[in-house]
Amino acid sequence: MIVLSHFQVQQLNPPLGSKAVKQIMSPDLSLTQLEVSLSKDGVTFPCTTHLSWDDVERIKHAKNSCFRLDANGIHKIQEFSERSNRYYSLMPTASAPTMLISGIPMHRIKDTNPWEDTLQKITALGTIKGKLLDTTTGLGYTAIAASKTAAWVMSIEVEPAVLGLCRQNPWSHALFNSPNISLALGDCYDIIESLPDHSFDQILHDPPTFSLAGDLYSHAFYSELFRVLAPKGKLFHYIGNPNSKIGAIVTRGVIQRLKQAGFMRITPKPSAFGLLAFKS
Repeated sequence: MIVLSHFQVQQLNPPLGSKAVKQIMSPDLSLTQLEVSLSKDGVTFPCTTHLSWDDVERIKHAKNSCFRLDANGIHKIQEFSERSNRYYSLMPTASAPTMLISGIPMHRIKDTNPWEDTLQKITALGTIKGKLLDTTTGLGYTAIAASKTAAWVMSIEVEPAVLGLCRQNPWSHALFNSPNISLALGDCYDIIESLPDHSFDQILHDPPTFSLAGDLYSHAFYSELFRVLAPKGKLFHYIGNPNSKIGAIVTRGVIQRLKQAGFMRITPKPSAFGLLAFKS
């Protein structure tokens, strides 16, 4: 699958002469590089897939979109969910893309990128060992990064449209290929009730904003997180910018409800925009 954004095609231009020229570029949002052929008709990839110059220009000017290229041309990578009545799409960065939900990015992209944002959350938990619960899959970066050292990762996604994006995102492919990642489709609020006590050594809880998923910030849900976490287990809870007015308010409420659920040693992790909590 060839997936492109303006970052990959910015340096592509028709050759000055009549002969085709070779150029190195990435066919998968900067994960790998390959050689393509540039002619007056467009760009030809080694698999013989062709990209017209008109489509190159369209991609160059679509700063917030990623495109899949096939024999029929380019297609904007987006999914519409009848479940939530929202559009989900891939927004490119110089690194991994983020996901837009109705135009709102789901990763930090100011002075960082989605992959580094993910790694900061993982770092906040410390070395990942044993079993980890990823409460909200999103583009799968958390599950993929954690699977490098975890024995097993369970990742839960409520929205089929999001998994549709993942299947078209080169940075998400390991989500479906890694032998120690298990995907569950459904609402984490409901699924967690069926999970055994003490079944995870770490939990990474990176929910949507409070306005989109208030139940994932509730005392009842935190009590379930506490129940499935093993003794001496750790929880990282992403919240958002703690220095913003809304972030500060949400953080205070989260700390209070985590304590009520039984969590202890709740420590701010400002560089990861969240909280680390322990089960004694």
